[in-house]
Amino acid sequence: METETIPLPSPLPLDRKERMKRFGEAIDLIRERVEAKVGPEDVTHVRRVDRFSRAMKVVGRVLIHLSVEPVVFSLGVGALWLHKQLQATEVGHTALHGAYDKLEGAGRFNSKTFSWDIPIDEESWRYGHNIRHHQYTNIAGKDPDIHFGPARLTEHTPHAWHHRIQLPFMLTVLAPNFTFLMNLHFTGLSDVYFGNGRPEQFDILPDRSWKSVKEAHRKAFRKWAPYYLKNYGFFPLLAGPMFWKVLLGNWMAETMRDLYSAATIYCGHVGDDVASYDEGTRAHGRGEWYAMQIESTNNFEVSLPVSILCGGLDRQIEHHLFPRLPPNRLREVASEVRAVCEEHGVAYRTASWGSTLRKALRHINALGFRDFARAMA
Repeated sequence: METETIPLPSPLPLDRKERMKRFGEAIDLIRERVEAKVGPEDVTHVRRVDRFSRAMKVVGRVLIHLSVEPVVFSLGVGALWLHKQLQATEVGHTALHGAYDKLEGAGRFNSKTFSWDIPIDEESWRYGHNIRHHQYTNIAGKDPDIHFGPARLTEHTPHAWHHRIQLPFMLTVLAPNFTFLMNLHFTGLSDVYFGNGRPEQFDILPDRSWKSVKEAHRKAFRKWAPYYLKNYGFFPLLAGPMFWKVLLGNWMAETMRDLYSAATIYCGHVGDDVASYDEGTRAHGRGEWYAMQIESTNNFEVSLPVSILCGGLDRQIEHHLFPRLPPNRLREVASEVRAVCEEHGVAYRTASWGSTLRKALRHINALGFRDFARAMA
């Protein structure tokens, strides 16, 4: 597992220290038991989902190309969206976390070699997401996912004038172009052009030296160029004079995936009841690290088919406790994790997807105006 070293913490009061110790032990027991069950069944699951996804890609592209009326065209767009959504979430996100790395027969699903069918550079994503975000969830100055570009997702990012429009920006610009802009973020191009709204300026890059800037561009375009040439060049040109129809269908499937993914990701760690942490905050032992992960995270409740399209991120709490578990295992242990949290006094938040998303958007909007007068003073 990719990690960074966390400095040794100062001691906690004995009562809390003991409670967190027991909480950590309870979570570890769940981890050990479920990790022992991961094996051929999980490889079979991801292969089955991947085969279905690839079948939907073929169906979608054929229907889009051959359609002569809106119904068949719409079916093609829907099938292509299913492929793109599953490759981004249930298949891709899980594989890049290393869920299948040590499993016999996993083949192409190894995290170091896996290539997903979305325009985000895999190496950059593994560093920004697996190492930085998962290790330092909602910690200011460490988690790159809470203050990138024009977004202010916690009060630990200083207020700026553009935060007043961050909600409309996130709904009309970020969400429909989610994967394109996430590649901008994870490769460091957002650091180059926008900064992060904090004094250190950088989420990913060490500096704005020519070497750093050049490397950020190289990583971004090595994914963008082939991906967009394929979707907006090669396949439309195959349709000859009907290129516009294929271009439109591909764009619609891309946008549907990005909107769905954004609606999933916005819910993860945003809300006025979600914990965020000052710069320099560190966990005092394994149990408190687990508690920090849980208290800075939202779950939401959906049906199994919708959960699969979310890649199990409706079980975001369990994913942050056990980031290398396949989504089907996260769903399996969720009720047990919740019971352990309740027993040890750790806040476990879950609600419907709609209410969780509304809560997140309300908080984003409030942060756009909160501290505005003080920032202008």
